[in-house]
Amino acid sequence: MWQESEFYPDPGIEILRPSFAKYRLFSARIERLATGCRWSEGPVWFGDMRSLIWSDIPNDRMLRWDEQTGATSVFRGPSNFANGNTRDRQGRLVTCEHGARRITRTEYDGSITVLLDRFQGKRLNSPNDIVVKSDDSIWFTDPPFGILGDYEGDRAEPELPANVYRLDPGTGEATIVAGDILGPNGLAFSPDERILYIVESRSVPRRIVAFDVTGDGATLGERRILISAEGDGTPDGFRCDEDGNLWCGWGMGTPELDGVMVYSPEGERIGRIKLPERCANVAFGGRKRNRLFMAASQSLYALYVNTRGCR
Repeated sequence: MWQESEFYPDPGIEILRPSFAKYRLFSARIERLATGCRWSEGPVWFGDMRSLIWSDIPNDRMLRWDEQTGATSVFRGPSNFANGNTRDRQGRLVTCEHGARRITRTEYDGSITVLLDRFQGKRLNSPNDIVVKSDDSIWFTDPPFGILGDYEGDRAEPELPANVYRLDPGTGEATIVAGDILGPNGLAFSPDERILYIVESRSVPRRIVAFDVTGDGATLGERRILISAEGDGTPDGFRCDEDGNLWCGWGMGTPELDGVMVYSPEGERIGRIKLPERCANVAFGGRKRNRLFMAASQSLYALYVNTRGCR
């Protein structure tokens, strides 16, 4: 049973290397904000609403947690088994949908625009995670996880390989930026957008690989392995802070591994946030972007940290 720490500093926040000490706030503790989900994913912060929106994939809904009241409500249901979410540079919600096998944008009036559902005439698999670059291009992963059964989407045969795509903001044309990732999952840019990190979730062991973004900002160089999870868990979704550290959802359903692992830009594990559930994805939010929200299995958790998430 979950119980918040009664002590400061919270023993659930572990310093694994001295460099992580400055990110832990002495009087901040891990908080559980909501529970009752089946599989939480895709958290995204809306400062203008002072709310966090996230996906509860098997329940085919998106939820909203309100910072002012602490209340949780249904933001959208059904949601086409929505998974990853982000905001574009105009503040609009951009969503990966397993059920409709597409990328959508929610307009200011609440209407939904389909950005992409096919590539070269074939249906996408089940878009998983998504980021928007400062040039308004949209980058997303498309593994088949949501169509392998009827729990997080509708069972179907894949029509395309599991690719990573870039959607051009001017033409709306999609291109494959990485086609050799085994089970592409979470992805994020470094603060300067010169590196794209991608979780390779079907490699053995699972990895986070890094690509240099080339001069035109639209293609990737050779990949390199940044983090190899040798026998100690599974990376999923992640985000970078302003110093380039990677805050990674992590777990294998064991108390020793569930939660968030924090890595330096060099790939060294420096810190850990213990949770009683496997964490799928994270987002920075709050008024100063210094609150880490963690979508973990059945619940949503949060922790104030001494850094800010990069945009």
